[in-house]
Amino acid sequence: MINSNYYTLDAIKKSPTPIQAARAGNLVHMAFQFRRQSAKQELTPIIVQGIIPMCSAQYDRFFNTTRIPGVETDTIMHLSDSTYVVVMHRGRFFRLCCYNKGQLLNSAELQKQIQGILDDLSPVDEGEEYLGVFTASDRVTWAEARNKFFNKGLNKDSLDIIEKAAFVLVLDEESYGYDPENDLELSRMGATMLHGKCYNRWFDKSVQIIVGANGHIGLNGEHSWADAPIVGHFWEFVIGNDLGCAPGAVMNYDSEGNCFGSISEVPPKARKLRWDVPQECQNVMQKCLKEAQLNVDDLHLHILMHPAYGKGFMKKCDLSPDAYIQMALQLAYYRDAGKFCLTYEASMTRLFREGRTETVRSCTMESSAWARSMDDPDIKDEERLVLLRKACLRHQRGYQEAMTGKGVDRHLFALYVVSRYLNVESEYLKKVLGEPWMLSTSQTPIRGEYNEKGDDSSLLCAGGGFGPVADDGYGVSYVINGENCIFFHVSCKRKCQETDAYRFAKRIETALDDLRKMHENLNNSNNK
Repeated sequence: MINSNYYTLDAIKKSPTPIQAARAGNLVHMAFQFRRQSAKQELTPIIVQGIIPMCSAQYDRFFNTTRIPGVETDTIMHLSDSTYVVVMHRGRFFRLCCYNKGQLLNSAELQKQIQGILDDLSPVDEGEEYLGVFTASDRVTWAEARNKFFNKGLNKDSLDIIEKAAFVLVLDEESYGYDPENDLELSRMGATMLHGKCYNRWFDKSVQIIVGANGHIGLNGEHSWADAPIVGHFWEFVIGNDLGCAPGAVMNYDSEGNCFGSISEVPPKARKLRWDVPQECQNVMQKCLKEAQLNVDDLHLHILMHPAYGKGFMKKCDLSPDAYIQMALQLAYYRDAGKFCLTYEASMTRLFREGRTETVRSCTMESSAWARSMDDPDIKDEERLVLLRKACLRHQRGYQEAMTGKGVDRHLFALYVVSRYLNVESEYLKKVLGEPWMLSTSQTPIRGEYNEKGDDSSLLCAGGGFGPVADDGYGVSYVINGENCIFFHVSCKRKCQETDAYRFAKRIETALDDLRKMHENLNNSNNK
C-alpha cells in the first residue's frame, strides 16, 4: 500500500464540476477513450529530442490488469479486454457495465449510472466493507486468505469480477482539495490518495480513479505492471480532456455541472456484488487492518508548493532543471542530516525494448563539494557557481549513461541474481546492493501538450508521490509544473526521530531560495 503503490493528484485550482457523479462519469468515459487510442496505436509516444521514440510496451497492461497474491511470489493477470469497471462506494462493490450493445456509454449515461450507485441504499454485506484491506497488508496473508475463503462459490465469482475489471472507480464520501489558506490540506489529499482508510481501496488493481464528494479527483497506481510515466501520460490525457484544455477538446459539462450528452435509452443498471464472508475471514481482515493502520500512522507526508520560481529561472541559469533540483535536494539533505547519503533517482530505460528503469546515483563527489561550499563563508559565489556547474554536468552525464544502458545498478543486480543461482557468495555485491537508499527521488514528467488553453496558474497539477524506501530516510517526488512552479511530495516514517517530512520540505525551499540568491548576487555584481 505505502511501500509499493503511488498516487497522483488533480488540477488543484480548477475543478470543472462539483457534482461527483458527473466528474466520475466523464473520467470513466475518457479512460476508455484512452484505452481505445492505445489499442489502435493512435497515441503519440514519448520521443527523445524529437527523434527517438521510447518503447510503449508498458501501455499494453494499463487496463484489465491485477496483481494476484501468491505465497512464494505474486503474478500479474492481464486480460485482452474488459467492458466494465468495479465501483467502490460506502463499503460496497458494484459492477458497472460501460458498454451497451457494443457501444461505449457517453458521459451523461455513465453519470446516470454512477448517480444510481450513489443513491443506492442497499446495505453492506457482513464483512464486505473491509475486504479491500487484504490488498493493503501482508501479501502472504492475503494469498492464504484468497485460497481459503475466495476459491469457490459466491466469493470467487465476486472476486473474479473485481480482478477482471478494466479498472476500479472509488467514490469517496469525503471532500478534499487545495486550500490556499491551509497548506496541510493538499498533504491530506495526497495521503488520502495514497492509502485512504486502508480498506476503501483495491491496491492490487493496476489503476484506481478516486473521486471525492466535491468532485476533486486523484489516482492510485500499482507499481509492478509499469512505471509512473505511463500513468502520468494517461492522467494528462484524462485531465486535459476533462478540463477542455487538450488540443481539440470540447466542453464536457453544462452550466449546472452535469455531463453533456443525450441518453438515448436507459443503460444497464450497475449490479451490487454479493459476499458470504465467514467470521474466521473477518478476524483475519481485522488483523490486516491493524497492521495496515500502523503503517498509515507511521507515514508522514507533506506536499510543498514552490511558486517562487520554476523551470524558467533554471534555464536562465543555463542549467538542467532536473540537475538543478537534484543539487537542491543534496544541499537540503546535507543541512538536515549533517552528512550525505546514498541517493536514488529513477531514469527510464525505454530507449530499449521493454525497458523499465535504471538508477541515477545523484550523490557524487561533485555534488558534495558544491553542497559543502554553500555553507562555507570563505568560499565566494563565483567559486560556488563553478562547483555547481561541475556537479550539474556530472549529474547530466550520469542520467544519460543510465538511459543508454551504461548504468551500473541493474547490471550489478543481474550479477547478484546469477551468483545466487550458481550458489556463489559475493560479499562485494551483498554490500553494494544491501546499502539502503536514504534519499529516494523521482521526477514526475509533464508532456506539456495540454497547456494551450488557459493560464498555467489555473491548470496546475500537483503531480504525485510515494512512501519512503528506508525507515530512516526520505521519499521525494517532484514535478516541474510550467515556468514558475515546482511541487515536492516528501515522505518519511514518524517512528524515526531523525526525519521529519515538513522540516525537510522547508529545507528544500531554503536550498532553492539560496540557489536563486547566489545567481542573483552574481548577476548584480556583473551588472555593476
